[in-house]
Amino acid sequence: MKEPDDLISIIVPVYNAGNYIEEAIAMVQAQTYDNWELILVDDCSTDDSCVRIEECIEHWHASGGGLPQGHCQAPKEGAKDCVTKEGKIRLIKKGVNEGAAMARNTGIQAALGRYIAFLDADDVWIKDKLKKELMFLKEKQAAFVFTAYEFGDEQSKGTGKVVHVPETLTYRQALSRTVIFTTTVLIDTEKTGRELIRMPAVKSEDTATWWKILRGGFTAYGLDEVLAIYRRPAKSLSSNKLEAIRRIWNLYRKEEALSFGYSVYNLFFWALRATIRRL
Repeated sequence: MKEPDDLISIIVPVYNAGNYIEEAIAMVQAQTYDNWELILVDDCSTDDSCVRIEECIEHWHASGGGLPQGHCQAPKEGAKDCVTKEGKIRLIKKGVNEGAAMARNTGIQAALGRYIAFLDADDVWIKDKLKKELMFLKEKQAAFVFTAYEFGDEQSKGTGKVVHVPETLTYRQALSRTVIFTTTVLIDTEKTGRELIRMPAVKSEDTATWWKILRGGFTAYGLDEVLAIYRRPAKSLSSNKLEAIRRIWNLYRKEEALSFGYSVYNLFFWALRATIRRL
């Protein structure tokens, strides 16, 4: 039986995602767990992302898929964002481009659900992802869970390279590994609160957020089952190893205020695990 407080708010930051956004929306609609709301936050895209989203919303509601949905109205004077009326699928058009972290924070603020899941438009969920992960979270009585995932090519086809996850992950353990993939995360905000999961305006904001949650005394629980595919083109930002090292170092020193020696220690094992993961 569906519990009324088991609503999962799925937050998708959108920036020039026209090539993927329809597939992402259809993928959410196909989930075997149907107590969800989808919040798409457009960060001033210059392509046809919003047009495609609005067409999907119209088709969804025309087919009886959710509550009546209004088109986005002009923002009120002094407001930055343009927000749709309530419905199962909502589009928020930001008035200022502020990056993925602020887009996700906008979605968190608008979310009605107790549970928060993040999805990037170019990634893929297995159809049982929400159902299995929520069951796992409840079984562990956890606040924060994540799953294994598989690397995919540009067509989102699995490559066979799977990133397995540990049963649990503490703050100290997380500092030397980047095993938590944003698209696999599910958070119970009744336990964490919403302020703790707001993402900072820094590079590698997702990693910084997971560390912040774990530093707050929570343990992350890993479900070692592939429930997502990470579409990673050869020239993606995450494939730039030097930039990734620079980002993680800045997190150690500036965000976490770790000593130089402890930062070097963690960076060594972080780089070693990251290299092994991609072999």
